[in-house]
Amino acid sequence: MPLLDIQALNLGFQSQSGFTQVVFDFNLSIKRGEIHALVGESGSGKSVTAMSIVRLLDSPPLKIISGKILWQGNDLVSADERDLRAIRGDRISVIFQEPMTSLNPLQNIEKQLCEMILLHQLCNRKQAAAMALHWLEKVGIRQVKDKLSALPHQLSGGERQRVMIAMALVNKPDLLIADEPTTALDVTVQAQILTLIKELQQESGMAVLFITHDLAVVKKMADRVSVMQRGKIVESACKAQLFDHPSHPYTQRLLAAEPSGEPYPVCSDEDTLSVDQLKVWFPIKQGVFSKTVAHFKAVDGISFSLRQGETLGIVGESGSGKSTLAKAVLQLIKSQGDIVFLGQSIQGLNHAKMRVQRRSMQVVFQDPYGSLSPRMSVGEIIGEGLEIHQWGDEQQREQRIVEVMAEVELDPAWRERYPNEFSGGQRQRIAIARALILRPKFIILDEPTSSLDRTIQIQIIELLRDLQKKYQLSYLFISHDLNVIRALSHKVLVMQAGKVVEAGDCRQIFNHPKEKYTQALLSVALS
Repeated sequence: MPLLDIQALNLGFQSQSGFTQVVFDFNLSIKRGEIHALVGESGSGKSVTAMSIVRLLDSPPLKIISGKILWQGNDLVSADERDLRAIRGDRISVIFQEPMTSLNPLQNIEKQLCEMILLHQLCNRKQAAAMALHWLEKVGIRQVKDKLSALPHQLSGGERQRVMIAMALVNKPDLLIADEPTTALDVTVQAQILTLIKELQQESGMAVLFITHDLAVVKKMADRVSVMQRGKIVESACKAQLFDHPSHPYTQRLLAAEPSGEPYPVCSDEDTLSVDQLKVWFPIKQGVFSKTVAHFKAVDGISFSLRQGETLGIVGESGSGKSTLAKAVLQLIKSQGDIVFLGQSIQGLNHAKMRVQRRSMQVVFQDPYGSLSPRMSVGEIIGEGLEIHQWGDEQQREQRIVEVMAEVELDPAWRERYPNEFSGGQRQRIAIARALILRPKFIILDEPTSSLDRTIQIQIIELLRDLQKKYQLSYLFISHDLNVIRALSHKVLVMQAGKVVEAGDCRQIFNHPKEKYTQALLSVALS
């Protein structure tokens, strides 16, 4: 008997505009100890189906139209809430794609982990705390004892994802539903986490439903693969057969999708941005009087320049200081060192003067859903910058919104819709449109493609290339995906522990890396 057996499952959502079916006659079975990968484009129905297994989505709006979800022979569709609570987090655990929206922002990491342990295991709080510490170390959190008291927002994206993984694995479930579990992780930590999941699976006989858009991960992890398109399974086979002899055209297209090409040549010698000896040091305080005893050097003496129409790729492990560097450049956090933007030093400018500069500098974040207000329409989100900077009259603003939506290949007729009505790739286009609306000279792209599947990634890369050429934009591109970095960057800066390990021309770094750390990153990422 399969551990999990989903039979002819049909799902839909009820909204004000009517009922929409999103999953059609879905069939999937997982044996004990098997890793089954579910792949497909953003919006294909992967996560909706997976979350329906333990009924984690509100109903309504979700409706299970028909079908069965058999867990060890018992149908979870008809199970009551008490039975489901006993299964969730204990026998079936979930690693969510977006840890910031899944972790409690008001509780520290230790408390949240201990709560998960105490709910499902017979132990006292001291034993739970010891287990929490052990699992955080096991998933690769550095300086664990310092991180136990941290709130989620005080951790990097990769660290938050590792906390989520620890919470999911701490009770050693029979089935792990891993929904894009390594999306926010750099390549070295991703390899560690995948190895850890594989080891635990072999150790305990745990089954894994692995949802991902990363086919390289599927190739390393899966025993069996199911491919999903527009709510339907279009192909299901053992890993070797699917990769060597894909039968469905959609599967063939997914396997062929890989970021490629190079950025357009830089035509200008004029610097958009110049950074010299930039430092961001956070004080470490102890004692009753909060005396500063040391500093955490998040960014430690970094220098670089960025020409008009050029892309500088920033790579490094989670916690290496990439996002902190970006925030310092935008003057969102205090820093030391010189920052010259469009010929003017912006270090230490007051709010009013910095506001003028921000018309020419924008940012696109990693998580488009988290950065877009759910209470604003897409038109309002994109046009917000025009309102803030008092650009044009109402008619001119509306016209600019229509123009920029067309530029990022979004239908302007959709501007009255809300973010939850769009797929991940479409939401990222909305975020790019919002950044583009004021016609900036410089855009920081902080992991803008990490949550997107490969086919959508390629579209976004091509869009960013075309926009760069059209407007001679300068990009600071932060990513742990080195294939994407290579496809978009002219220069690369490799960071580790707040310092520059290696910097130079993109081709030179990829073809002839000098430093051992860079060589290790490349060997893991491109293997």
